[in-house]
Amino acid sequence: MNRIIIVGGGIAGLSAAYYASITNYYSQITLLESDSRWGGKIATERIPFDGGDLIIEGGPDTFLATKPWGVALCKELGLGERLHGTNPHKKNTYVLNKGRLLPLPDGLAMMIPSDVPSILRSRLLSWAGKARMGLDFLLPAKHVNGDESLGSFISRRLGREAYENLIEPLMSGIYAGDGDQLSLASTFPYLRDLELRHGSLARGALKMRQQSNGKAVQGSRSAFLTPTTGLAEIVEALVAHLQSHQVDLRLNTRAVKITNYQSPITNYQVDLDTGETLTADALILATPAFISAQLLASFDPELASALRSIPYASTATVSLAYRLSDLPRDLDGYGYVIPRREGRKALACTWTSTKFPHRAPEGYALIRVFVGRAGQTLTPTPLPQGEGRGVREKRGEGELLAIAQEELRLTLGITAEPLLSRVFMWENAMPQYNLGHPDILKRIDAALEKYPTLALAGNGYRGIGIPDCIRSGEEAVKRVCELRSLNV
Repeated sequence: MNRIIIVGGGIAGLSAAYYASITNYYSQITLLESDSRWGGKIATERIPFDGGDLIIEGGPDTFLATKPWGVALCKELGLGERLHGTNPHKKNTYVLNKGRLLPLPDGLAMMIPSDVPSILRSRLLSWAGKARMGLDFLLPAKHVNGDESLGSFISRRLGREAYENLIEPLMSGIYAGDGDQLSLASTFPYLRDLELRHGSLARGALKMRQQSNGKAVQGSRSAFLTPTTGLAEIVEALVAHLQSHQVDLRLNTRAVKITNYQSPITNYQVDLDTGETLTADALILATPAFISAQLLASFDPELASALRSIPYASTATVSLAYRLSDLPRDLDGYGYVIPRREGRKALACTWTSTKFPHRAPEGYALIRVFVGRAGQTLTPTPLPQGEGRGVREKRGEGELLAIAQEELRLTLGITAEPLLSRVFMWENAMPQYNLGHPDILKRIDAALEKYPTLALAGNGYRGIGIPDCIRSGEEAVKRVCELRSLNV
């Protein structure tokens, strides 16, 4: 029997199982997930509310349309017509600056300002900061040996003020990381290419903007997309496809150890927490890098060590519903981001019901607060002796809800109690592509060369977004199919 086992039922593992099912290469496909549900960090709640529905996303709420793998998979699953872009009529985005919400300048192309008049009008930067940004047109490209941190690179090209007030909060909204630690080569390598090819980030960003204009999904000019009733539609469609293709789907099933046997073709033995042992001809680990390290600790200590060296940060989202009449200001855009220098516990705030008007019934507002970034601890306060895990989880939710409400009070003046709230805590969920990450990937790739039918997938390696995870699942299947064929 030609069997493949995929460990991890998030979007990467589900995608890997999907692509394995359409290759017709493996006669048996088993997908293991330790949780009680599929989807990993994609967690959509649809709550009947006053004649309509509140659609609450616990993890990501959209995916980037310009990365083709997400759109392609949705179309294959029959979801193409259900994809919606963000609200084109109220698309303001703000940055918290000294306690005030100031508009993000127009003309940002891949985070880099390309509209000079808009920058000159912006109150996010002093005139000295704007003048320093202008030097980007004059400074020659610098040839740097090795990698460089994102913070160092942006500060070198545009100045520290532009980095701290403008770029850092946008970057943090993506990676929840510390820009002075994040690897430029692993996060935004195209920025270095812009510097080398155009001699200026602004000139390069303007060209990129011109080339990509209108190249989002046909019929939509939005850079971000989501299905009508939430990202869970993708998970549900994948599970339905896998069920129809007789994939062996196992929830509440944890892999605890992996060993290998037989040479020259490596086969795998997967021990489960149920006491059962499965064998496979090919194996894909679509789990966080530190979980994959635990599974492979006795299998290949060198590979496990490389995986273990990828750090992770914990994050949380808190969604709150209000009557529009209880809000002291109009939610006239997508929300705001919060620079690290502001010292707030929150990272960003999305005005969900404005960004996607169908996510809340008329007359109500749905707001989502993001908490957690690199260097910030989200662990709940210690419990008195004798109190158990369930109490800890409830206390943690209470603390996060209090942080969110305090943020909304300070910035938006909201003092009313929410009509409904949902808290999602994601412990060690965001991989940090820090300096040295490219070298870690080289170590991982070198170790994997010994195992042609073992592959890794997920957000820990070459991209954290949904399209990146989908691609990683597809590439993992290609690897174990093609390389196995070469070794048969």
